[in-house]
Amino acid sequence: MTETHDDAPAQPASRWETVQPWLTLACRVGLAAVLITAAVTKFPPALSVQAVEAYDLFPAEIALLIGHLLPLFELALALLLLVGMATRQVGAVSALLMVVFIAGILSAMARGLNIDCGCFGGGGQVDPGETTYGLSIARDIAFAAMGAFIALWPRSPFALDRVLGLFR
Repeated sequence: MTETHDDAPAQPASRWETVQPWLTLACRVGLAAVLITAAVTKFPPALSVQAVEAYDLFPAEIALLIGHLLPLFELALALLLLVGMATRQVGAVSALLMVVFIAGILSAMARGLNIDCGCFGGGGQVDPGETTYGLSIARDIAFAAMGAFIALWPRSPFALDRVLGLFR
């Protein structure tokens, strides 16, 4: 039979246990800022629709739907990240969204399209040599990493998840 000692001193927190919640908070706020910026720069929705159509991946009706819904989806993810609600899930969805963006950019590059990614407004055709595919992919990899970090280590200060007792 094993005895437990309730009066035993608690182990001091490791450096990781101390730093991780603050790193997650920084990723939450940083990724939320990116998503808000991306969403706001896609307004009016015609800009977003133009960017989606430039990828030449979807029929016009689907591109129209995606172009209108994408900025709203990005805003919803950003707000959830800011308040820290469903943090693990929103981090995973945000990372997955970035992977989808990377796949779209790789597709455009592989098919020889000369387009602006439309990630932060704009979008559409550009002159050959004006594409920034490599930079856009590298940036989205970093954003996906932030989302993955949040999904793996969702515990952070100033999060509704903590208030609701979902993560301690």
